[in-house]
Amino acid sequence: MRGNTQELVVPRGRPSWAAFVERATTTAARADFAGGSWDEAFAFALRPLVRAATALDPRLDADFARALGKRLVRIAARTLVLELNLDRVGGRLVGDTPQERFADFVRHVDLPALFARYPVLARLLGQACLHSVDAHRELLDRFTADRAEIVRTLLDGRDPGALAHVETGRGDPHARGRSVAVLTFTDGRRVVYKPRPVALHRAFADLVTWFDGHTGLDLRLPRLLARPGHGWLEFVEHRPCADVTEVGRFYQRLGALIALLYAVDGTDMHYENLIAAGDQPVLVDLETLFHPTLGAPTDPAVRALARSVHRTAVLPRVLLGEHGALDVGGLGGDHGDRPPVDGVAWLDPGTDRMRLVRRPAPMPPAQNRPVVDGRDAEPADYQGALLAGFRIGYDALCYHRAELLGPDGLLSRFADLPVRFVPRMTQLYSTLLDESTHPDALRGASARQDVLDLLWDGAGDDDVTRALVPHEMRDLWAGDVPLFTTRPGSRDVVTSTGQRLPDLLPCSALDAVTAKVAALDEVDKHDQQWLISAGLASRPRPVEHRTGRGVAAPVEAGVPDPQRLLVAACGIADEVLAHATTADGRVNWVGLELVDDRHWAVAPMGAGLSNGYTGVALFLAQLGRLTGASRYTEYARDALRPIPGLLTAFAEDGERAAAVGSGGFHGLGGICYALARMANLLDDGEITGWLRTAVDVAAAVEAAGEDPANVVEGWAGGLAAMLAVRAESGLPAASALARAYADRLLAATPGGDGFARGRAGVGWALLRYARTVRDDRYGVVGRANLRADHALRQRLLDVAEADHSWCSGLSGAVLAHCAHPDQPVDAHTLHVDRCTNALAVHEPLRDLSLCHGELGVIEALTVLAERGHGLAPAMQTRRAGLVLGALDQYGARCGTPGGVPSAGLLTGLSGIGYGLLRLGFPEQVPSVLLLGSTHDTHPIEENTP
Repeated sequence: MRGNTQELVVPRGRPSWAAFVERATTTAARADFAGGSWDEAFAFALRPLVRAATALDPRLDADFARALGKRLVRIAARTLVLELNLDRVGGRLVGDTPQERFADFVRHVDLPALFARYPVLARLLGQACLHSVDAHRELLDRFTADRAEIVRTLLDGRDPGALAHVETGRGDPHARGRSVAVLTFTDGRRVVYKPRPVALHRAFADLVTWFDGHTGLDLRLPRLLARPGHGWLEFVEHRPCADVTEVGRFYQRLGALIALLYAVDGTDMHYENLIAAGDQPVLVDLETLFHPTLGAPTDPAVRALARSVHRTAVLPRVLLGEHGALDVGGLGGDHGDRPPVDGVAWLDPGTDRMRLVRRPAPMPPAQNRPVVDGRDAEPADYQGALLAGFRIGYDALCYHRAELLGPDGLLSRFADLPVRFVPRMTQLYSTLLDESTHPDALRGASARQDVLDLLWDGAGDDDVTRALVPHEMRDLWAGDVPLFTTRPGSRDVVTSTGQRLPDLLPCSALDAVTAKVAALDEVDKHDQQWLISAGLASRPRPVEHRTGRGVAAPVEAGVPDPQRLLVAACGIADEVLAHATTADGRVNWVGLELVDDRHWAVAPMGAGLSNGYTGVALFLAQLGRLTGASRYTEYARDALRPIPGLLTAFAEDGERAAAVGSGGFHGLGGICYALARMANLLDDGEITGWLRTAVDVAAAVEAAGEDPANVVEGWAGGLAAMLAVRAESGLPAASALARAYADRLLAATPGGDGFARGRAGVGWALLRYARTVRDDRYGVVGRANLRADHALRQRLLDVAEADHSWCSGLSGAVLAHCAHPDQPVDAHTLHVDRCTNALAVHEPLRDLSLCHGELGVIEALTVLAERGHGLAPAMQTRRAGLVLGALDQYGARCGTPGGVPSAGLLTGLSGIGYGLLRLGFPEQVPSVLLLGSTHDTHPIEENTP
């Protein structure tokens, strides 16, 4: 036990749950199971508890009994299944079939004996019964007192008939089993019961009325009836839209709501809290307005994202796992989606071989998306309407902020209203409640406490979170999801039991919101609009690693002289700096990047070369070296400030370092290469010291031997990076590590095709090493990898294929086969003229990025030109001119979904800028796609096979 948890979770004296369980189990009568599903069977085994609970109040009907039985089964299922299997193995079950033996087990469950073996189970079940009874009694009492006003206020004064059904559990249980409930009357109409104060809903409704007066959008909120300590809300029905015009109005209104929620620090507005009622997006849970922000992260990008429109959770909030991705944001919640991670399920249910398995389960239907003609409307298709609504809402807040601020402003009315404070994701609490019903955790209090003690590990060094852990423990022991509240005008936090924790928050939520509203301006509006566009681009969809379509109209080529290319690169760099977030000498970017190479995510940049801050810093440092402009080099140096701490963390946590891997773009190889280049570009000895540490960490990761063979994440990229590090820094450790990578690749069997993740990249890296150490053992294996790339071979012979990218297509193939001046080209895999022509004649790509865009294609022409191919220089010059023309006409379009600008290297602005520098100054700017490989100028004879 840590802290004072023990005294909070272990009751003194004889607790009421113990007396209840004893009374229920000693007076239970025998009965025969009549059959049913497995969960009905387990509910039958636990029926004495349910009967004892319903006997406490005659108003507790069959609906209550069924709901309570299901709740008890969720708690006891793992233990009952374990006991079932023990009886099966022990030969104590009677019956000819697995189903009959299961039924025999259910009939003979001895609850007193079971609870003697699992006393914590008795406690959890007894508490669940008593809490459910108290919560339901309270609901019924409140309904009886409020019925007349409910009918008048929420049901248009028309008598709905008797109460037909009460559906509890419409949300997490808090404060001893209390949860949102839906009450249905005999005429079919429904109302929603909230067991907590709803004064915040009323105040927000007043704010929306003011907002409507300045926007004219006529936003809808549920009608409500506020009562002391609880309230009633109109039940909002999900309705389809009549046509796409209504869908457009829905998203325009939602955009304005995002602006309002952003201004008042609203959060947790995920897909379950938003209902699409025709052309109206209706928020049905407003408990987390004015939500406090904990701490001040040292990473300025993390801080900026935490205070942005992203925090509202209306924008896509993508959960990733082994089964894919799920968007749980207010715009997401696709119907029929499965969770990306496994949950608890049962194999062979209703038999004596029933056992727990992990598998994804279907999600409940979402009601947050507008529907037209029977189909969900895709949010990205209505980005224009969403952004238009956001601008309308933002401008109204900005121009009329004086009516919001000050002692008599609208915001001051929220100062003393209770709002919910959610210090952690509620999914963590739900997981702990579920996992702590494992039989091993139910044999004694200390065993279950060991599971709940994981909260301490998650709290880290954060003083606020650690102060809340004992109270979280108390709620979890009661079977509840922990509940904390605060008031916007206060720094106090109040627990579920009413205990006040004074001055726990770093600042009041009202002060934070007031400062935000006072700071609204055009720059911030632009930043938030970018986040909305990037968020929509991150919606789960298939990721294409291919070149896309060409530009929509003919491009007028510019003159690609070095000075003009340099000016264009400076313009891109200035855009990168404009998107930077800075604080306390640090700089970082919120970027749109690929996660696991499968899904796009809006996130603060990490350290990787491909889409992290080292790649951005490399571009800025290279530009600063060419221009002498200190603003670029200063930003580049500040971007690297987290590196020492990151390397220390890697050195202390080998698993974390191994997860990063050796790769040349996503791994430690790329970080090492960036540090080596920047140490020279910035003439900074301190960075050289970091480089030595980084190489040592990379060597430890290599020794684990768990990486793939490829360039992006694996040994081939590490090999190429270490060769470049050796050339830049002269570090002997880099040479030793390069040898280790090369030896790994000798025994590897890489799969796939293409440069980034295929045999072509592995072959290129080995040939580069063979040429450096003059040992053709590596060259033999390198050439074999190139020849074995069957898919690549087919692509090269069919040069009309659309994919010309570096990562998976023709450009990467050309680089792999032609980057080494002494490497002959295999007649069966490459025809230089045909490939050069294919790369040069297509229309300029809309995407200008290095990875699978225009500048990645031009890199292959640049290499061919350096090799002395006769046609390549003219072709390279022509395409460089087209790139300048495309920049003038269309801007720097990135390799992200929808071309959303992002600062990263492979798919973003920094790579486009770096590619321009490479075109203008090839002798001073090495190829980043080849990880700094320098090229001799031995000629390639035209038509050489």
